[in-house]
Amino acid sequence: MANTAGPGGATPEQLSIVDRIVAEFSTSRGALIPMLQQVQAEIGYLPYAIMERIAERSGVPPARIFGVASFYSQFRFEPVGLHIIRVCEGTACHVQGAVDIVEAICDEFGVAEGGTTEDGKFTVEPVACLGCCSLAPVIMIDEDTFGRLTPEQARDIVRNYGTARDEGGAKA
Repeated sequence: MANTAGPGGATPEQLSIVDRIVAEFSTSRGALIPMLQQVQAEIGYLPYAIMERIAERSGVPPARIFGVASFYSQFRFEPVGLHIIRVCEGTACHVQGAVDIVEAICDEFGVAEGGTTEDGKFTVEPVACLGCCSLAPVIMIDEDTFGRLTPEQARDIVRNYGTARDEGGAKA
C-alpha cells in the first residue's frame, strides 16, 4: 500500500493519529503539552504539517502550538534515528573528556552533533547532564548507560550497538 503524503507532507496515517489524539485530549483543559508529547511519541517528531493539523483539530491557535513546541527542548521538528545516543556534556563529563567522546562518535558515523545517520539508525544528541557523574564520561543509547569511556571504547560501543538488537538478539 502506498503511503501518500497529504497536506504539507503529512501522511494519511499520521493525520489519523493526530485526529485520534486530539479527540482524546479534547475535554482536557491545559492538555496541549501532553497532547504534543503523545503525538511526538507516536509519530516520532512534530513536523510543521502535523502541528498545523493539531491547531486545526484542537482549535488552539497555531502560534500557541508552535510557541509551546519550540520553547520546550523535548520536542523535535526533524525525524530522529531508531537509536538515540545521548552524550553527556555536564561538568564532570566535560572534565573527563566528553568533547573527545562526542567527536569520536560523530566521526564514526560521519554526522555532526545533533545529526542522524544516513541509514536512520542513530541520532547523536549532546545533553547537559545524564546524572551519572561518578561514571564520567557517560553516554546513553536509548535506555542503556555506558560510563568511564575512552573515545575508542565509545566508537566500539556505537559501532556494535545496533547489530544484535536490530536483528532481534541481545544487547551488544
